[in-house]
Amino acid sequence: MLPGLLGRLDPAGFEQISDPPSTEPRLATLVDAAGRARRRGRRMRRWQTAGAALAAAGLAIVVGFGVGWVGAGGTPDTAPGSQLVAMQPVASQLPIHAEVGLQAAANGTEVTMRCWWEPTNPDGRPMDFELVAYDRDGAKQQVGSWAVSPGAEIVFTGATRFEHDQLERLELVRADGAAILAYQVG
Repeated sequence: MLPGLLGRLDPAGFEQISDPPSTEPRLATLVDAAGRARRRGRRMRRWQTAGAALAAAGLAIVVGFGVGWVGAGGTPDTAPGSQLVAMQPVASQLPIHAEVGLQAAANGTEVTMRCWWEPTNPDGRPMDFELVAYDRDGAKQQVGSWAVSPGAEIVFTGATRFEHDQLERLELVRADGAAILAYQVG
């Protein structure tokens, strides 16, 4: 049916119903469209890169402030409610010094300690130490242990299960169990 209808169409009628011929070549139109798409893609990638960089910078600032804020409260010098107090020599006159601070914690007491050894030992070998907590009934619990060399300093925070009102004393002891320094809590 269609071929019969097309056969009845004269050339003047065909020109009336058909699209006018394009004055622009199709290839030039396609190249222009591709160029616009490429520029749009580049612009989008630039915005994405700038947004990601801005987000990373914001995260770095937040993390930096967070670390500074958390770190400021965690150092022994500035821990709220935890003033450091000097421990007293027990028997030996070793050139070891220590300060402790106590802070109530959820399940006991947090102990902050700063311990240093004057640089007087000629051989320079480290010694092992422990911090031991005693309650009023004589029970004991190790809070921490470490090795310190002459001239070195160590700062740490540990915890004991004893509540602050149960603590009797803290002792700094050598590895052989001999008490060097003590702090009477109550």
